[in-house]
Amino acid sequence: MSDTIRLLLADDQAMVRGALGALLNLEPDLEVVGEASDGAAAIREAERLQPHVCLMDIQMPGVDGLEATRAIREASAKTRILIVTTFARPGYLKAALDAGASGFVVKDAPPDRLADAVRRVHSGMHVVDPALAEATLFEGENPLSEREQQVLRLSADGRPVAEIAAEVFLSPGTVRNHLSSAIGKTGAENRAQAARTASDKGWI
Repeated sequence: MSDTIRLLLADDQAMVRGALGALLNLEPDLEVVGEASDGAAAIREAERLQPHVCLMDIQMPGVDGLEATRAIREASAKTRILIVTTFARPGYLKAALDAGASGFVVKDAPPDRLADAVRRVHSGMHVVDPALAEATLFEGENPLSEREQQVLRLSADGRPVAEIAAEVFLSPGTVRNHLSSAIGKTGAENRAQAARTASDKGWI
């Protein structure tokens, strides 16, 4: 059928891809034409298959969903991206929309709502999970600078400041300043707590 919406599923969990595919293929106007287990594969498959909609997870190994979204939108303007993720974090929503996604829903959304989101994104509309949209409105912008996000992300596993400094080509003192600023902005007591808070909000 010429009016069938062709779908690409990008998720690093095979069981999730299988479940999503089984549900979406039950819809008479939807057809899953390809799958990808990471962002790099999603980019390749989007270029090869030229799907109408790509259902994209965010957290995947290597190239994540946000980077893949940007690349696909640049290479294939006709392919629209619907983020489908477990992580309903306000910071992720804004980052996804900034990357070029047309929609953002969580994986536990009812099947009929997911199918409807696919159709609406395909038609040119934007679709956002209502609860997440409300949370984003009240959370506001990500207060962390790019450098603060970078050093906080690297510090999450407890590595020494000197090691972080060497990796980002900054002095240890500058890294400490960025970490101190990030701790203050997140209202945390230390860098480990700051990293957890920022991760929970989708800021890093």
